[in-house]
Amino acid sequence: MISVYKKIAMMDYEFKMKTQNERVKVEDLFEYEGCKVGRGTYGHVYKGRRKDGSDNRDYALKQIEGTGLSMSACREIALLRELKHPNVINLIRVFLSHNDRKVWLLFDFAEHDLWHIIKFHRAAKANKKPVMVPKGMVKSLLYQILDGIHYLHSNWVLHRDLKPANILVMGEGPERGRVKIADMGFARLFNAPLKPLADLDPVVVTFWYRAPELLLGARHYTKAIDIWAIGCIFAELLTSEPIFHCRQEDIKTSNPYHHDQLDRIFNVMGFPHEKDWEDIRKMPEHPTLLKDFKKSNYINCSLVKYMDRHKIKPDSKAFHLLQRLLLMDPNKRITSEQAMQDAYFQEEPLPTQDVFAGCPIPYPKREFLTDDDQEEKTDNKQRQAQQQQPQQQQQQQSQQQQQQQNQQSNNNDNHGNPAKRPRLGPPHPSQVNPQVVPITSQQQEFHQQQMLYNSSSQQQQNFQQRY
Repeated sequence: MISVYKKIAMMDYEFKMKTQNERVKVEDLFEYEGCKVGRGTYGHVYKGRRKDGSDNRDYALKQIEGTGLSMSACREIALLRELKHPNVINLIRVFLSHNDRKVWLLFDFAEHDLWHIIKFHRAAKANKKPVMVPKGMVKSLLYQILDGIHYLHSNWVLHRDLKPANILVMGEGPERGRVKIADMGFARLFNAPLKPLADLDPVVVTFWYRAPELLLGARHYTKAIDIWAIGCIFAELLTSEPIFHCRQEDIKTSNPYHHDQLDRIFNVMGFPHEKDWEDIRKMPEHPTLLKDFKKSNYINCSLVKYMDRHKIKPDSKAFHLLQRLLLMDPNKRITSEQAMQDAYFQEEPLPTQDVFAGCPIPYPKREFLTDDDQEEKTDNKQRQAQQQQPQQQQQQQSQQQQQQQNQQSNNNDNHGNPAKRPRLGPPHPSQVNPQVVPITSQQQEFHQQQMLYNSSSQQQQNFQQRY
């Protein structure tokens, strides 16, 4: 019997070695060393080219952070393998490296994104330098974003993390000036009727582009959250400034309520009235909203006044479309299909497939990142931590002083009323510290295996809930 097991183990080992040798490695096909163009919590993105020179195309190689397949990576791979649309990023291939347990995703390379484009215009605006772009560029960008989102929504997919950094624009090449919606790590399938969100589902969408119903703890959210984010991006394209800019960092938390972000929205849009948003009373955080905010503080706030300060007139078709995209009530917010049929896209200049309309591209190409950039970011984080330390120390000192005062008051009370010392007996079995009980090596190994089994089953349950 033992010899049979040995033969099976040897066959299994030989099969693994054979498949490992036959498996194509990303480093064998592409040259990408020193060509890092992006970095984030998701991992790293490299600009690569084929080593055999079979084509001159540039590719984007996305290395997923960590080892193995995360929930975000599984979701992104599963969706992108099924989704095919000119305005959705194309997943070409997936590479699995078994030596270091890394996952690589191969995409078409996009030279630009809206974050860098808007940043370029903001800097030019501050320096009073004109940027020569087609008159209908913003319209073309918005139309293609809506077209891609309409395709996703038609296939029951919510993106859930739309922001300028996730809207790519192709550079010179066969798809010049084509918009590509990217980063599907937070995307999620939805059904009709919508199922309530799982308690373990993380709060999604970056704060600045997060719809008010999400901030108020909505348990059922719809395609309208993507429409709100598109409205925020549209306003940013028109003004070169994030419309709902909030200073506080984007911290992923299980608590959806965010006071400062709501305050920023109300300072632009005004406080929502129940006649305009009837279901606001049903929001889980509605009592907190009434407690934290006063309607009178936002009487003079409106989208008309905000956009007028940025020279966008309220009688323009661009403003009318923006107003429909940024309605507070998600049930009244227009759909992507309705937005594409808006009068804004019917007037000249009409949207074009090449958002640059054949004109020279004024934006610089992506720069390669180095480890020095990472060290600089680390130094900045350390400086911020050092600045926060004195405040934390003061808070700790004040807490300690308060505890000492409470202890003194308790001691004074006890000193005035001396009580007899009770006779101490053996501790109750339930009060015995479980850490003191010695654990044998076999028990410890059993507990570790049990924890691994529980964690894997929990991950499967979470996957079923989210997918």
